[in-house]
Order: sequence, then structure tokens, then C-alpha cells
Amino acid sequence: MPNDIETLQALLKEDPSNFQARRELSIILVNNGFNEEAEGNLEYLCKYFPEDAELHYNLGIVYEKLKKFDKAKEAYEKAISISPQEDFYYNLGEVLVDLKEWDEAEKCFKEVLKTDPNDGNCYFNLGLCYYNREEENLALDNFQKAVSINPKDIYAYFYLGYIYQNQGLTNFAIESYQKVLEISPDYSWAYYNLGSIAFQNNNYDEAKEYLKKTIQYNPADYEAYKLLVKICLKNSETEEILEILHTALEKEENGDLFYCLARVYKYIGDLEEYYDALKSALKNPYTLSYSNSSIKKELEVVGEKIGRHEEIEPEKTVEEYESDTEKQEEITDEYEGLPNESSDEETSEYEPIEEYNEDTESNEEYADDEEYEYEESDDSYDEDESYGDEDGDEDESEYDEEDDWDEDDDDSEDDNDKEE
Repeated sequence: MPNDIETLQALLKEDPSNFQARRELSIILVNNGFNEEAEGNLEYLCKYFPEDAELHYNLGIVYEKLKKFDKAKEAYEKAISISPQEDFYYNLGEVLVDLKEWDEAEKCFKEVLKTDPNDGNCYFNLGLCYYNREEENLALDNFQKAVSINPKDIYAYFYLGYIYQNQGLTNFAIESYQKVLEISPDYSWAYYNLGSIAFQNNNYDEAKEYLKKTIQYNPADYEAYKLLVKICLKNSETEEILEILHTALEKEENGDLFYCLARVYKYIGDLEEYYDALKSALKNPYTLSYSNSSIKKELEVVGEKIGRHEEIEPEKTVEEYESDTEKQEEITDEYEGLPNESSDEETSEYEPIEEYNEDTESNEEYADDEEYEYEESDDSYDEDESYGDEDGDEDESEYDEEDDWDEDDDDSEDDNDKEE
């Protein structure tokens, strides 16, 4: 392949107007990941052949790969204006999903279904459009059509589970998440949401096993650690959760995990370790989602109790982390002792991805997301007939809500309702 590129480049050096060589070179470049070079060649060709729909379509594909979605939209629209074709509408629909233009995206996928009523990917993407317009019943219909056409579509099953979970249809949600795991046993988001359901149903042992699976497949899923801490404290399984937290912190320091560790030491009455864990949490503000000011107050209270008064040097930009976090209840000035049980706060489930970037015919080989973000994906599934299938990048995941501690554990009340 490098020889082909070099040969074509040599031809163009001798004759820059060799448009056929430039077209062939563009396709080879994009297939080998040289998107910027392909972009330049295709833009050059489009200037000379402004009515060539395929050139505009291929340029749209390159723009899409480069995340230049506005330009991709223009290129696909130009291709459609010249020659409206099924593939052009489909790719334009995907870009409109990336741009969150749900109404226009819906029109594109419906155009595709006029000629191919069994396109499962179109039904999935229509489900996305309806889901993001908060039309859950229409979203359910389309996700169900997607899995009926492609029973290996883990993303459609996951969305089905999430919608059922939000609607309180727990059994259907569990069935959908378990279907995800049948197809992709390493899909950590499904484990987390199953754990969340089990926790809310007070099935703590079952929830714990699901959460441990979540961490096994995604060690950076800090929400799973938070919920696991609550369960272990409820069951007085302090040694187990201490081992889990210390193991995680040995791999990478994290403000949220240090705060979780502090809660465990508070529970068992080890004030020195409690203090040190709080201090470590404050030293990691970039990974601390809890209220910085509340933890400082907590540290002062514990410090008074054990006679330690160490200053924590704040990072220059730590203030920005204080305004966006959920506020904990203020700690009382008097330290009244340690709680005997942890709080039962609302848990957060993983919200489905907004885009779809893998070939659903090969979802069996779904890989864990880098950031997970599980945590979802960056792009809609790209049916690129000119350049072949493209593997999408997955995005960290996003959580539907933050799960914060109830600062006053002694006075907390059980509240296991989910929030979207």
C-alpha cells in the first residue's frame, strides 16, 4: 500500500491535473488513516468537478472522520442535491445525530427506510432521535425494531434497558441488560445498572457482585466504588472494601476514592486514618466531585478531635471544582461520634450513549471504552461504502447524575428512588 501511495504521488508530481490518480490516491489515503491528506485532495477535486456527487460524498466521509461535522453536513447535503441516494441520506443522518439536530436526522433515516425498510441501523438511529426528544414510547418502538432485525445490537438492548428502568419496568430492564451481557460479557455499564437496580431493591449481595464485575471490566468506574462502599458498610464488610479501595488507589490516586476511604475509616472509628484520607482527598481536587468546602470543614472537625491542625495547600484552580459539585450537608461544629451504618442515598445509573459508532453486525467483539465513559460512543455507525467499515472511538462515559454522600449518616433516611 505505501508503494501505491508513492506511485500515485509521483504521478501527480509530474502531472497535477491527473484527476483519476488524485481520486485513487484519496481513497487509499483515507483507508490508511491519512485523513488530512485525503481531505486536501478531495477538496481540490470538488473544485474542478462541482457536480460530482460521489466526490462530495467522499469528502463528507473524510470530514466526518476528522470530526468536522458542520463541513460533513454541507458535503453530504451537496451530494444529495446532485443525486439523492440512500447512502448519502444515511451518512447525513449520522452527522445530524452528532450535531444533535434530531428532527432533521429523523427525516434522513426515514428517507433510507423508504427504499430499505429492513435497515436495523436506521431504526436504532431513529430511536436515538426520539430518545433525545424525550419521546420514550417512540424510542422503545424503534429500538425494539432494531433488535428484531439485528439480535446482536447491544446498544439497542442497552437503551431498551435504560428506558424500562426509568419507567419503573424493572423486570424488562433486567432482561434487556442481561441480553447485553449475553452478547458482550465485558459491557461494564450493564453490570452497573443491574447493580443499581439490585441496590434499590435492597438485594445488597447481588448488587455487590454486579458492582465488582463493573470494576473488573472498568477499574476507572468510580461511581461503582461509591455504591460498593455503601453496600459494604451496610453489611459491616469493612475489611473487604478497604482492600478494594487500597488496591485501586495503589494504581492511581483519586479524590473520590480517598473520600470513600475516609468514610470507611469514619465508620470503623479510626480517626487518624479518617483524617489522612480526607487530607488526601483534598490533595486530589481534579478527581474530587464532592464539595471541597464541606470536606475542609469535616477535616477541621476531625483535626480538633485528634489534635491535628495541618494546612492543606489548595491548588490554584481548585475553586472551579467547588461550584459544580453537589453540596453535602454541613458538618456540625460538635463531633458527635461515628455512625453505625451508612447512608442510603439515591444511586445513579449510566445513561445510554447518544451516538452509535460500531457496526452492529459485529458487536460481539465490542471493546471496553477507553474512558469507558463507557463510558459511550462518539459517532453514529458509519456505513462507508467507498472506504470500508470504520471502528469508532468510544467516549467516557457519562453518568446520568452524581451520587453524593449524605454527610450526616446518623440522621439519614433510606431513599432508593432513581433519578434520571
